[in-house]
Parts: sequence; C-alpha cells; structure tokens
Amino acid sequence: MKNTYIDILIASTKLGLTSFGGPSAHIGYFREEYVQKRKWLDDKLYADIVALCQFLPGPASSQVGISIGLLRGGIAGGIISWLGFTMPSVILLMIFALFVSSTGSFDSGWIQGLKIVAVAVVAHALLGMQKSLAPDRLRISIAIACAISTLLIPTAIGQICIIIAAGVFGYFLYKNEEVENAPEISLTFGKKTGIISWTIFFILLVLLPVLKPFFNSVYYSMFDTYYRVGSIVFGGGHVVLPMLQREVEISPDVFLAGYGAAQAVPGPLFTLAGYLGQITAGMPGAFIAIFAMFLPSFLLVIGTLPFWTVIRSKRGIQAALKGVNAAVIGILLAALYDPVFTSAVNNTMDFVIVLNTFTLLTVYKWPPIYVVIVSAILGALMHII
Repeated sequence: MKNTYIDILIASTKLGLTSFGGPSAHIGYFREEYVQKRKWLDDKLYADIVALCQFLPGPASSQVGISIGLLRGGIAGGIISWLGFTMPSVILLMIFALFVSSTGSFDSGWIQGLKIVAVAVVAHALLGMQKSLAPDRLRISIAIACAISTLLIPTAIGQICIIIAAGVFGYFLYKNEEVENAPEISLTFGKKTGIISWTIFFILLVLLPVLKPFFNSVYYSMFDTYYRVGSIVFGGGHVVLPMLQREVEISPDVFLAGYGAAQAVPGPLFTLAGYLGQITAGMPGAFIAIFAMFLPSFLLVIGTLPFWTVIRSKRGIQAALKGVNAAVIGILLAALYDPVFTSAVNNTMDFVIVLNTFTLLTVYKWPPIYVVIVSAILGALMHII
C-alpha cells in the first residue's frame, strides 16, 4: 500500500504542477495520466466519475482527482491525490499574496502560451473520449445538441438541466438495450461510511451559520464562508469567483490581482481561497480557507461513491448514462470554444501554436508536460517578437 500512496502522490503532484487551463483542460490531463498512461481505470469508468462529479456541487476536476485517489488507495489515497493536485497552486498563490500590491500584471508571453496549450489538451481529450462515449450517430447528435445548448445557456443551472435532459433522452432511447456490465468500483469503505459522510456534510452546512453569532472569531467566520461556498456552487471555479467577491471583504483591486494569479498557476481555480485566506488572516487563514473550501467535495464524493455501483448497474440508469456521457462530450466541446479557445486564441500566431501543440499531442504522442513547456516557450517568443 505504501508504494500505492507514493504512486498516487507522484501522479497527482505531476498534474498539480502541469495542469493549466481550467477544469475542462484538467479532465483531459487526468485522462491522459490515469487512463492512457497508468491504466488505473478505463474510459467508461472515467466517464462515469466525470458525469457523477458534474452533478455534485464543488470543483468537478478536483472531485474527479479525489475519486480516482479513493479508488486507488482508499480515503488516504483520496487525501494524497487532492494534496498533490492542489497544494502546488496553493503554495504559489500564498507566496504571491505575501507580495501583492494594489495592481498586478500577468500580461506575459509564457502565460499566454500556457493558456494556448489548454486548447490542444481539451481537443485531444475530446477526440479520445468521443470514440468510446459517443461512438454512434445518435449519441454524437446528443453531444452536439448539448454543446449548442451549453453555449446558448451559459449558466451552472443551465448545465445541470442539460445533463438531466440528456439523461432523459438516453433513458427513452436505450432503455430496451441489453445492460452492459457496470464498471467495477472497488472501495476500502462502504455504505455506512457514505451515510456518515453525507450526515456530516449537512450538519456542517446547517449548523455553521446558526452558531456563527456565538463565535467572535475571524477563523470561524472564514470556515463558515468558504465551507458554504464550496457546498453550494455549481459550475466550477469561474462561478465561485463572484460568490467569493461578495463574501470576502477585500478591495476589488486586490481580489482581481489574485484572480489573475489564479489564472496563471496550474491546478484548480478554487485554490484562490488560499490567496484570499492569506490576505485576510495570514498563513492560518490560508489553510483554513483551503480546508473549508474543499471539505464539502470530500464529504460528497465519499458519501456518493459507495452507492454508485448499485445505482449504475440498473438498466434504466445505464440507458440514462449513455445520454449523460454524450452530454459530457457536448459540454466539453462547448468549453473548448468558450472559455478555452476564446480566452487563449487572440490572433493568427496563437492559433499556429495551437496547431503545433495539437500535432505534438495527437500525431507524435508527446507527453503533455513537454507540450506545456513547448507552448510556454513559443508564447514567450511570440511576445518578444
């Protein structure tokens, strides 16, 4: 088991140091590392985990990483997976917070190169996942319809409704087909642990704000704020930003400086909590903010996974999941355009870098970390020229 924990730490830390581009790109990086390279799970189980985490509030890509850690090494494996993926960006943002001033400039070429490589990573992930999750004309049509709907209704609630609608379509289209063997989910904990986890989640969500008036502590107030935000936000890091801006009492300039820094570092955007916590209450505040922000994700994933195999094996659920998995492809396709492509590709030379990095990934099969480095160098060169 010790070697397993080391493997999880190495893999997740590598992703934490190289996963630029937001949650959509993270899904591509995760698939490359855990499905393609390490063979820890196959595309079907990976798609199931992605679909499950899309339904849960909180940072979806972090929850996918936690889930894979739980499958590989139990609860300790989930914690190690989260630490490896999250702490590099937390540390970088805490360091930045120590030196932050009223303004911050992140308009450099190598950062632009890191944004550009996300386009190639997401496109590469789309191609690979489409072959197994939307292999026929019907599911491709569902994926395209979901992509269009996502672009026209760019809200977290809209995305959830699209996934539900795709599941309903999948149910009616595939309910009479033979049931496939559900991907095996082997866990070191059971349903009792899952029920306890859900119970703790709801107790904290209800009691923290109720007891807040009795605790005159900045740390308690922070824990309540970040736990609540991490519990109720759907749609990923970009959705959490306006919620945090309303809840955290710091100047807009300082907040936006942190937002720019969070865009520039790898890992989940939710690690902005570390920057805000550092600004508000120093190093203890940073760690409290991060712990509170991600605790709901742990509780929700641990609470849901033990029941997933039973739910997943039902004929109706499998039929619905065919639609849901196609929807995941569609949502990823929409994300490839907005925000990944629209925020990264500003001119012809940017698109030239996209074509080069995409070719290195798909044709020459370069590891993503090398492609990231090449893209950063090309971006810096274009900035100088």
